[in-house]
Amino acid sequence: MLVQLVIGALMIGSVYGVVGLGYGLIYKASGLMTQAQGDMLMIGAFLGMTFYKYLGLPFVVSLVLTMLIMFLLGMLIERLLVTTLLNKGAQMVYVILCTISISMILQNSAMFAWGSNVMQFPPLFKTPTVNILGYQIIPENLLCLAVGVVCMIALHFFMKNTRFGTSMRAAAQDELAAASIGINVPATKGAAWGIASMLAGAIGVVVGPIFGVYMSMGAMVGQKAFAGAVVGGYGNMYGAIVGGMFFGFVETFISAYVTTLYRDFISFGILILVMVVMPTGIFREAVMED
Repeated sequence: MLVQLVIGALMIGSVYGVVGLGYGLIYKASGLMTQAQGDMLMIGAFLGMTFYKYLGLPFVVSLVLTMLIMFLLGMLIERLLVTTLLNKGAQMVYVILCTISISMILQNSAMFAWGSNVMQFPPLFKTPTVNILGYQIIPENLLCLAVGVVCMIALHFFMKNTRFGTSMRAAAQDELAAASIGINVPATKGAAWGIASMLAGAIGVVVGPIFGVYMSMGAMVGQKAFAGAVVGGYGNMYGAIVGGMFFGFVETFISAYVTTLYRDFISFGILILVMVVMPTGIFREAVMED
């Protein structure tokens, strides 16, 4: 049982970590916060299910198409809404309210397009379980973990080893200095929102077959991913991964050995405790100042 619990904890932790990466990426690139990341996961799950189940496309093609659409959606939100607000002198609180509104719009749009009932994502594998070292493991769990790890590694490589990733980091540190050397700062901000949405959409596609697809599926995931990002050190991408994994293990083992009734109560209680004891998180990430 312990092996299954560990794999389950790693799986759900990777989901929180990938969504949390989006929070950190947006904050680092633009100094802003969003409350719509969980619903980006939900939209990604619905899109992936539509491509795979209803249009009959291969799963990999469905995943790639979903990621492209989610990237464009994230960029459009930043360019058309967030930037417009900022150009009119809006402060962060108005941007947060805007993203809360976007969250509600996405949920209601999903209900209008796909309905309010839980929809079943077709199984991705012919066998319901695979034998690993004598333990029966659900293959979709392994796929979700694998996609989560690939997303984390790919983002690390992109940010550290590509020219545009370096430009994004430079713009995040000092916009004026970055612009003075020819970096397109608005493009880096739009890309950050796009990548954050793309990551959430990708993990939504692979988590759909495990939990089903429904309009509110991203709400709690988004909250726990946000909590994980805070625990790790808000704005620190590695902190988001560690914090997400931390919450994945906490809730999995509390559910298994204590109770499922107070799982969220204990998890968010730990968040409050961490905020009191370590306000800057495990990685002691400094808050960005205007």
